[in-house]
Amino acid sequence: MTPEVPELCNNDPAVSQPNVRPMADSPQIPDELIQVLAEFQDLHFELPDPEAEIPELDFEQQIDVAWKVCDRFDLQTEIWRGRILRVVRDREKKGGEGRGTGFLNWLKEREISKSQAYALIELANSADALLLQGHLNPDAINNFSKRAFIETAKAPAEVQQMVSDAACNGDRITRREVRQLNDEWTAMSSDLIPDSIREKATEGAMPPRYLAPLVREMEKLPEAHITELKREMIENPDVDTIKQLTSEAKNLSKYLDAAGQVQALNQSSVDMEMALEEALRVGCLNTASDLVKQATVLEQTMVKLYSSWKRVGSLADRLYVDTGASTPHLRSLLGCLEQLAGQIIEVQLGDGSEGRIRLQILSDNE
Repeated sequence: MTPEVPELCNNDPAVSQPNVRPMADSPQIPDELIQVLAEFQDLHFELPDPEAEIPELDFEQQIDVAWKVCDRFDLQTEIWRGRILRVVRDREKKGGEGRGTGFLNWLKEREISKSQAYALIELANSADALLLQGHLNPDAINNFSKRAFIETAKAPAEVQQMVSDAACNGDRITRREVRQLNDEWTAMSSDLIPDSIREKATEGAMPPRYLAPLVREMEKLPEAHITELKREMIENPDVDTIKQLTSEAKNLSKYLDAAGQVQALNQSSVDMEMALEEALRVGCLNTASDLVKQATVLEQTMVKLYSSWKRVGSLADRLYVDTGASTPHLRSLLGCLEQLAGQIIEVQLGDGSEGRIRLQILSDNE
């Protein structure tokens, strides 16, 4: 028995006209939206009896139909929820309490988390963007998963068009398929990939899913390093080389990005490019990039440590002035924290068996 399902694709106004009015332009929910929501039909269909003797294939088909109906109904509902949330947020931005407090209170009253709300808004933005750009037929929305919508909206226009064409042809669009199309387009359109490698990708000898990550990493690099990576690709046109070059490009990017943030390096005369070439020559680029990255983290941690230490000292001094013999427990608290407020900071490592660490803070401002 075929389950009776509501025809959401053509008759439901929420599906056929998902963009009744750009809701972000209006501070109030339009009458059209109220009408659309009022006309939503309840999901009602018959599920197969789990104890009935139904062929496994028929059972799975009926369940699959019901599940897909729920998916597309849920997608449409969440697009509209995202639009509603966007209206509330934008109204609060314009005339609310400021700093988003009113919107957060609105969410709290309805037991909606901030992350959930912004995920729905992102979904609505993605749907509206695709419709506005003309890359998506409203009737094809039902063929998308929610994640596929967001992934498609982030993709280049060419990929959006390919995905839209597939959806309009009735294909079910998932996030994985959008990413696959995006990878293929990235690999085949980028000038960073040599022609010989693109030809192998066209012939199916080089999967685009390996080339796309390499392109994204190479885009962050200077031309000199890109040239060397392209030369290596041409000399060794295989998947293992592409994987290795992707890792190398990522480490190069980390190295160059972190090197500009380390004060100790900026204040020195070391030639970072020559150091990089030597690291590449002896095969220790990964170690060198991690070292520079950790140096950045260490310097930033030292700045945060100094700020926290100054704050602890200031608060301890204020509390000492505000207390006296009548507050022995507060004075005891201050006594215990002296080891963190003085110029020498002492902290116990681990459970105590690993000893203690002592740091002396010497500031030029003292």
